[in-house]
Amino acid sequence: MAGGHMKYRHLSRSSSHRQALLRNLVTSLFKQESITTTWHKAKEAQRLAEKLVTLGKKNTEATRRRAHQIFFEPNELVPKLFGPIRERYLERPGGYTRVLRIEPTKEDQAESAILELVDGPKDMRFAMTAKTLSNLPETTRMNELTAKNVKKVTQFRQDGVEHLRNMVEKMREGKKKRWDTRTLLGPRRVYLLEERQVRDRHLPEPVNDGELPNPVKMLHGGVLQKGTKIWNVRDIVERQKNKSKEGARLEAEKAQKKQQKQPKALQSA
Repeated sequence: MAGGHMKYRHLSRSSSHRQALLRNLVTSLFKQESITTTWHKAKEAQRLAEKLVTLGKKNTEATRRRAHQIFFEPNELVPKLFGPIRERYLERPGGYTRVLRIEPTKEDQAESAILELVDGPKDMRFAMTAKTLSNLPETTRMNELTAKNVKKVTQFRQDGVEHLRNMVEKMREGKKKRWDTRTLLGPRRVYLLEERQVRDRHLPEPVNDGELPNPVKMLHGGVLQKGTKIWNVRDIVERQKNKSKEGARLEAEKAQKKQQKQPKALQSA
């Protein structure tokens, strides 16, 4: 609607809570230069971070006061914003931050993302481009897509080509030392407390329908262990039954022999 307010994500919070959340995210972003959060929070914090970089590029007394109002740690971050970060993005017309989707990191499987400052020491796209170039043979010419990515990560970065070349050489040396032959981790367990919750509720343990859920004592002696296949129970019972019969027969023969020897001993006495 004409004249209406610009839409934004409420993030299921009140206005004051939402502003405090975004200020906290932006403070962590400019302090660490890369943070991990949900995708929706990252997109909203990205808007505020872009405005802060614009304030830093203007570098006036009014913009400094406004930055002091936004940061939770202004004494530490305002000099950084109007110093190194302003110099880094002085020639860049826009696009000071980047949001990269990643696998869910929250227990509720919420969409997660990485929010980072571009052309910084933790620029992930710069590192991924360097790794792609390090995997190519030195005599092989890069394709069009790789060349486009190289231009993106080095266009506004100071001495970007030189930094990229150094990182590629470093990765190639590490590859010769087999630093990247690591075994990949298995799938991440998100619900870490699930087993404890099931145990606290005293729910029955899940069992296979084709296995015995509990140990069973047999009439002819012996115990069928938990997990025994049901289709093997009859054979096990028959073997135990025959074994008990054979044992009883041997006991009877031994007792009979003992009785036959006893009268002879008495007669000799």
